[in-house]
Amino acid sequence: MSMAENTTGTPKLAMTTAQLSEYLDEIFPQLRTNGPPVHIEHVEPYKARLRMEFMESELRPGGTLSGPTMFKLADVSFYCCLLAMIGPVPLAVTTNMNINFLRKPRQSDLVAEVHILKLGKRLAVGEVFLYSDGSDEPVAHVTGTYSVPPPEQR
Repeated sequence: MSMAENTTGTPKLAMTTAQLSEYLDEIFPQLRTNGPPVHIEHVEPYKARLRMEFMESELRPGGTLSGPTMFKLADVSFYCCLLAMIGPVPLAVTTNMNINFLRKPRQSDLVAEVHILKLGKRLAVGEVFLYSDGSDEPVAHVTGTYSVPPPEQR
C-alpha cells in the first residue's frame, strides 16, 4: 500500500478528523450509544488522540475503570488511526492486542494517544497509551496489530 505524500514527502491522511467521525457515526453508531461515548479529538499521519467520556457504570469494584472499558478505547483508537491513514476500510480487524495496566485510573475521562509504528500492505503495528484526563502518567500501555484486507476485499 503506497501512502499518498505531500510536497514535503510526509504521508498524507486519507481521512480527516471530521470525515472519520462522520464515517464512524455511519458504520459504528454504537460508539456513541452503547456505553461511554468515544470522540476523536485529533488525527495526524500515524497518530491520533481520542477521548472516552467517564461514566460511573464503567467502574468495577474498587472504584476503578474496568479493563474491558480501557481495552475498548485502545482498540477503537487504533482502528481510527489506521482508517485515517488508509481510508474507509471497514474490514480492517484486530489480530492481536496486549494491554498492560500500569496504575489505577482516575474517575475522569479516559484519553488515548495512539501511534502506528509500522503500516505495511497487510499488517499495521502500533501502540496506545491511555491516560486519565489531566494526568501525564499513563494508566495503561497497549500494543497491537491490525490486519488490512487486500484491495480486492475492500
